Amino acid sequence: MNSDDIFKLVGYVIASEYRTNIVKCIGTEIKIPSVIAEEVGLRTNHVSNVLKELKKEKIVVCLNEDARKGRLYKNTDLGLEILNYI
Repeated sequence: MNSDDIFKLVGYVIASEYRTNIVKCIGTEIKIPSVIAEEVGLRTNHVSNVLKELKKEKIVVCLNEDARKGRLYKNTDLGLEILNYI
């Protein structure tokens, strides 16, 4: 991915306080939506919606997609690179 594409995604993340806080909250760890919600002060359904958006952009990845509860999310390498800019 070239730097223009990365900067577009950095802009996409920082354009939303929710996206920014969630990417920062996950950091280098693996977390479930309810823990993220508690740490950033949002409702779990809001966090789940933002995670879906971030997953679509390949910024986060769900490690256990088939689980109904306790889905594990982490930042992708791209997500970690974006984290360096925010």
